Amino acid sequence: MADTKLKILLVDDEPDILEFLKYNLQKEGYDVFVAPNGKLGIELARKEKPDLIILDIMMPEMDGIETCRLMREIPEFKETMIVFLTARNEDYSQIAGFGVGADDYITKPVKPRVLLSRISALFRRYQGQNGVLQQNENFFIAGDLKIDREQYIVSKGDEKIELPRKEFELLALIAAKPGKVFTREEILDRIWGSDVIVGDRTIDVHIRKLREKFGDDMIKTVKGIGYKFDL
Repeated sequence: MADTKLKILLVDDEPDILEFLKYNLQKEGYDVFVAPNGKLGIELARKEKPDLIILDIMMPEMDGIETCRLMREIPEFKETMIVFLTARNEDYSQIAGFGVGADDYITKPVKPRVLLSRISALFRRYQGQNGVLQQNENFFIAGDLKIDREQYIVSKGDEKIELPRKEFELLALIAAKPGKVFTREEILDRIWGSDVIVGDRTIDVHIRKLREKFGDDMIKTVKGIGYKFDL
């Protein structure tokens, strides 16, 4: 069961979807609030300070993309986790979503088990302390991996796995945010820096080496966008 202090805001213009999602999330112990459109969603977010916001993309008046963009401009929501919920599955809508600061993207129809698993993965990278979500920057657990940024060591069960620096940095980057899709441009900038010129296949080679060591299921390719860590 989830910590009841964890708040989730659902923003969708379809009452049936709101009722369905609210029921399943409350059953897991989350404190759930709902809004029928982006404008009211922002007002409710200011009032309730949710830990996670789930936004439908296709909404009248103010769509999810614009709602997310406006939320990210509000200082108190710069680090709040935001997930898009939509029936659209085109690459361009995903790119637009991540471009305005979304952490994940879930397509309709929503399966409760998938939704809850994705939400648990997002919350899992945080440590709860007095109801406040804080990320441990030097050490964190991602699935069955323990990642120590200070010692550059990854542990899987009782086995310690030492990785070359760039492989470690790449794994630590994407594993710290399970479910979030990192674009190739973002990975290159965060791991190699804008001043270093690397070949187009550099990321692919490092991803292949990580998959050889940890399996193919852990790191997913999102076609046309980038990669994500999947629990």
